[in-house]
Amino acid sequence: MLAALAAAGAALVCLPAQAQLGSTAPVRIGVVGPFTGPSADFGVPMLNGIQLAVDEINAVGGYLGRPLQLVIKDDKGDPDQGRKASQELLAEQVVAALGFCNTGVAMKSIDLFQQAQVPLIVPCSSGTAVTAKYPAPESYIFRVQARDALQAPFMVDDILKRGWDKVAIFADTTGYGEGGFNDVVAALAAKNIKPVHVSRFALGVKDLTSELTAARNAGANVIYSYTVGPENAVIANGKKALNWKVPQVGAWPLSFPFFLEGAKDAAEGALMVQTFIAEPSNERRAAFLANYSRKYQRKLAVPMAAANAYDASYLLMYSFLGIRDGNLGGKAIKESLEGKMRTYYGVVSTYEKPFSVQDKDAITRNMLVIGTVKNGAITFAYPEDAKRNLFIQRKQ
Repeated sequence: MLAALAAAGAALVCLPAQAQLGSTAPVRIGVVGPFTGPSADFGVPMLNGIQLAVDEINAVGGYLGRPLQLVIKDDKGDPDQGRKASQELLAEQVVAALGFCNTGVAMKSIDLFQQAQVPLIVPCSSGTAVTAKYPAPESYIFRVQARDALQAPFMVDDILKRGWDKVAIFADTTGYGEGGFNDVVAALAAKNIKPVHVSRFALGVKDLTSELTAARNAGANVIYSYTVGPENAVIANGKKALNWKVPQVGAWPLSFPFFLEGAKDAAEGALMVQTFIAEPSNERRAAFLANYSRKYQRKLAVPMAAANAYDASYLLMYSFLGIRDGNLGGKAIKESLEGKMRTYYGVVSTYEKPFSVQDKDAITRNMLVIGTVKNGAITFAYPEDAKRNLFIQRKQ
């Protein structure tokens, strides 16, 4: 990573002296996410991935000798707090921002970045609406995460391949749950399938026994859950209490500690969509995992959040390096992200043209794999995916 960044920076030595030497002030980058509260289980790994990348970038000189400086705000997973945090970031004149884990929080705040023309790269929030709110040519909202409109059809294809066609959907009533529910229903409808049961619930629910019983009585042979935090564990533990042995599948929150630790053995065998699984399948991923472990001295929880955020941070830096005059205005960063960057050889993908004027999502279907819970950890559901993962996928 560092060698590639140094090479990219070296390509700018032909800049006019004033562009290189005109300022030594830090480049201020905003970071917003849930670093405390019920969504901190994936907010903190996101922040750690960003900090790891920024420390590496600063170790080789930052941007034209200017260190990158993170301005960090905790949204606590709350939409109102997220909007307040975003206003504070913009008031502190950040040149760009990285962040948002919760779709409902993001949707209440992204208009602020759009109106201020400050580019925002979202590493975690997967709600389809996040990059669809504004017409792509005008949008300052980018994403390094698989949107739910990709994840849902990918998982639906997998469960149908396994013969599970009587689907019960359990989705919370947050913006994330609502958007994910709609994407799952649409993915099933594309296969001429209707869910046999639907359960909607608020965050904080402790018992879904009656809803699970109704799903079982409706003949469901798989539960598709769309929620975050402990609620996924409530579903798994409820199934176990009923001795109802049907699989639980869903999006990436099934890889979160609140599910794995809250459900324990009831989580075994759950299936979820992943962009990154923490196995050292190639040199880039091995280096990332080793550097993360060395820096934080802890197990990497929610590896996908950390890896996506790490890559998003480097993509932002590469967009800076594509600006020839050193003027990091919002419009210049946006245009660089849309097509003026050098190729970045990342952890999740090799990013040749991750974004364009018409496309603000860096992740495409070919980068996705199905993960599964095995002995309390996430691994590949299919041996062929593990083999394919030896080669980093590129955007299609």
